[in-house]
Amino acid sequence: MDKLQKFELMNKIVREFEDLQNSQTALIQKIGKIEVDNMNGLNDANLEKTLGTMHGKIAENLDSITEIFSYFESQRDEYAEKNGAAIAALEAAAAIEAAKAAN
Repeated sequence: MDKLQKFELMNKIVREFEDLQNSQTALIQKIGKIEVDNMNGLNDANLEKTLGTMHGKIAENLDSITEIFSYFESQRDEYAEKNGAAIAALEAAAAIEAAKAAN
């Protein structure tokens, strides 16, 4: 795997972590809405207990995802800084090859 391929893979993983983080946030929001609905009318004890537990577990997952996302994003940025010239050269070579193939 050359430096450009590694950098592109790192970018893909960063995007996947971001998507995972957004998904977990959406789950927390949805559970919160159900909790409010339950409190505003149903007052179902089982829902209250179960949703509270789910909310806590997903919040813990979100914390873990945020931590690893931040770490890996820093790793990617450091890699890009260290290998910027090589990555740019490989991108330029790939663009030239693509232009030749198009003709």
